[in-house]
Amino acid sequence: MSEDKSTSTHFGYKTVEQEKKADLVADVFHSVAAKYDIMNDVMSFGVHRLWKRLTIETAGARPGMKVLDLAGGTGDLTAKFSQLVGDKGEVVLADINDSMLKVGRAKLRDRGIVSNVKYVQANAEALPFPDNHFDIITIAFGLRNVTDKDAALRSMRRVLKPGGKLLVLEFSKPQHEIMRKVYDTYSFKIIPKMGQLITQDADSYEYLAESIRVHPDQETLKQMMIDAGLEQVEYTNMTDGVVALHKGYKF
Repeated sequence: MSEDKSTSTHFGYKTVEQEKKADLVADVFHSVAAKYDIMNDVMSFGVHRLWKRLTIETAGARPGMKVLDLAGGTGDLTAKFSQLVGDKGEVVLADINDSMLKVGRAKLRDRGIVSNVKYVQANAEALPFPDNHFDIITIAFGLRNVTDKDAALRSMRRVLKPGGKLLVLEFSKPQHEIMRKVYDTYSFKIIPKMGQLITQDADSYEYLAESIRVHPDQETLKQMMIDAGLEQVEYTNMTDGVVALHKGYKF
């Protein structure tokens, strides 16, 4: 009998009921929140900072703009956007996971970033913001954890202003066979061991590696963004497509 796609979804390589995925993902990020930044640096050898820098540059944030850093976690993008939009602008750091939000809020407040940042616990599939509200939305390494990605993309488009820009930074599919083999070995053999060593949680990092493999590839995600009503959609591969930055506009 074929799987009932209306009630099931991926959780890594496992198939689970849709309504259970959010709780399962939440458990992963509750577990890793405290060491999330350290693991990002270790797993990517610091290269995640370059990926995020390109995202910031592509966003083109200017003074006075409203920015939504969705699935913003510990606030790396929010910190930079806060500087760029200034006192007359606004940055909303939104995440479905309260543990990640708490870590992000504490980190940013320790850095003195308080005046133009708001914190909102929110589900990307049903964003609690008005229509036509944000100039820029970014979602970095978060879309693959969303249960209904199509609903999330439509929700993001809804809250963008006309002329607004959505940027999706996400792990994707390496373009060359040698890179794919190296990346698979690293993801499934090395990263869980790092997770065990640093966070005492290998299982969560096994899930994160699996979630990357079942995430839509570059062209599939591009079409999903178009189907959600975004226009001029294009993407840039980084590190041979290990990561891709997708960009689309609302007109």
